[in-house]
Parts: sequence; structure tokens; C-alpha cells
Amino acid sequence: MDFNLTEEHIYIQQTARDFAKNEIAPTAVDRDIKAEFPAEIVTKLGELGFMGMMVSPEWGGSGLDTLSYVIAMEEISKVDASVGVIMSVNNSLVCHGLQKYGNDEQKEKYLKPLAMGQKLGAFALSEPEAGSDATDQKSVAELKGDYYYLNGMKNWITNGTKADYYLLQAVTDKSKGYKGISTFILERDFEGFEIGKKEDKLGIRSSDTCSIGLNNCKVPKENLLGSEGLGFKIAMDTLNGGRIGIASQALGIAQASYEAAVKYSKERKAFDAPIAHLQAIQFKLADMAVNIEASRMLTYKAALLKDANEKYIKESAMAKLYASKTAVNAALESIQIHGGYGYVREYLVERYLRDAKITEIYEGTSEIQKIVISREVLR
Repeated sequence: MDFNLTEEHIYIQQTARDFAKNEIAPTAVDRDIKAEFPAEIVTKLGELGFMGMMVSPEWGGSGLDTLSYVIAMEEISKVDASVGVIMSVNNSLVCHGLQKYGNDEQKEKYLKPLAMGQKLGAFALSEPEAGSDATDQKSVAELKGDYYYLNGMKNWITNGTKADYYLLQAVTDKSKGYKGISTFILERDFEGFEIGKKEDKLGIRSSDTCSIGLNNCKVPKENLLGSEGLGFKIAMDTLNGGRIGIASQALGIAQASYEAAVKYSKERKAFDAPIAHLQAIQFKLADMAVNIEASRMLTYKAALLKDANEKYIKESAMAKLYASKTAVNAALESIQIHGGYGYVREYLVERYLRDAKITEIYEGTSEIQKIVISREVLR
């Protein structure tokens, strides 16, 4: 397995890095404070081809590999994890599902504008009583003539208040359990589709999150993705790939925390010498460096397996589990190295910690990742 980056990968890395520095960084702190969605930045990401990176050019995408996506996600998330998750959801959770399971008409109508960044997507699986146990769906869909009528509630929807299209799971046959779950493509202006209030969150604050209500929501039957009963499979397949995106986001946060700690340790003096000369600080930095590199290798491996069309369920879960833990620990240690300055907004590292924590929760908690990994190990 070759971990060396190609010239194309290096170009993508530099492009993402420059964009993050010049376009994202100047407003990141202010948007975090105000919980303001980065609409103009998302539009520019689309123009760069970063909103449909793995989608075939036939359907408006960049036609790149998963490793390219991981590299870009790390660079974007290193500067602002909120922008990173917006990009991740559109690429991993929405475009992937449409490209793999959609028919040509659905791809033309929905995938193309999403991949080109002209429209924004969201993924609606979680419910008030269906979080880690995604099989316990309460939202229902009933076919009447040419339309499905959907009723229920979805929550924790990233991009929820800003998205144009939503991939949403609902039960079409209760008697079949999780095999009775189906996936639908919804538009925000469908009759009976209600967007709830935006959540006031600890971190990734300029990425919006909300609940969605379905009150006899009228969905054309041609907006069924795949076939009836395929919804749970679509959701799990989508999340397997999505975990690579979240691992990349966590990797970016960890790298940012590490770089900030190294820089500060060289500048801050104590006892007439930079604190970088203290073994206690050196050991912290060494541990951070090792864990970040291990996270990167796990994430790259999952991406390469996905690109090779090999099984990657265990590897993507491992990458997310380890990278998310690394992000939280790196942010904590960076704050510790910064001392009191790490606790104030000016030095950014307090935001890294707030942003890092969610990577251990969404798209499957760390506990769920351990269940996934152990299940694969024991097969």
C-alpha cells in the first residue's frame, strides 16, 4: 500500500491549504462567535470542485479519488472544522448515496447541482429515539397513488436550515423491521416539510444543525432512492464512507492544535528559556506527533481501500475512532501548553477543543465504532 502522494494529490493539498488560509481563516473566529453559516465560502468551494470531489465528471463532479478528498478535508478542517463538516456531508453522505444508488433521472436532477456546488445537501437519519440505534426509525412513509406521504421527526441535521435537497430515511413496511426502511430524496419546499430551529452548539458553530418535521410531507414516488426496503443498507453504506470524512476532519483539528502548540512553545519563555526546552513539553509534543501520524495512516488506508473497491468497514471505523480521540487529546494538550492563553479566543486553541469533541459523537459515537470494529474482528 503506497502512502506517497502523487503530484495531483500535492496540488490538491496546496490548493485547499491556500483557499483555507486566504478565504476561510479571515472570518473563522467571527463566524464561530456569531454562529454564522459560511454561504459565500461554500459557493467558492463548489467552484473549486470540492463539493463533489468523488463524483464522476459525467454528473458534474471532479472525478477524484477518496485520498484526494481526505487531503482536502484535512486542510480545510485545520482552519475551520465547521466548513469541513459542511463539505463532508455534501460529499460523503449525499453525493455518494445519489451516485451509487440513484437512477439517471435522479442524478441529472439532484446529483449534478450538488456536485457542482450549485445546491447543498443534507442527510436525515437520526431521530429523537433513533440515534446510535438507527434501526428504531419512527418516521413513516405511505404510498398513495403517485406520492409518498411522510410523517415524523428528524434531528441533528447538519446543513439542515440551508440545504436544498435531503436524503431521508423513513419506514415503508413496519412488519419488516430495518428491512422495511427506505430512503427518499426531499426538496426543502415540498408540501409538509418543516425546518425546525437552529441548535445553539458548543462547537462547529458556523455549521448549522436543526430538526426537521414531516407533516404529511408529499414526496413524488420517483424520489424513492433505490427500492423500498433498501434504506438501511444505503444509510450504513453511506456512513461507512462518511466516517473517512469525519476522520479527516478530526485529523485537521489535531494538526492545527499541534502546530499551534509547537509555535507557542518556541515563543513562550519560562525560567529564561523557551518552554520547548522543557522535557514535559517535549513529551507532550512527541505524543501528539505520533498520534496524529498514526491517525493519518489509518485514514489514508481506509481511503485507499475504498478506492480499490475493497472492504473498508473496519478500517473506516478505526480511522474515525482513533482520529477523533487524537483530535480531542491534541486540543486539550495544546491548551495546557498555552496555559491561560489557551483558554481565550485570541489563541484559537479553545475553539479546536470545542470543535474536536463532536467528532467522537456524530456519524456514529466512539462506542458504536468499537462495536463495528469488534463485529468485523470476530467474523
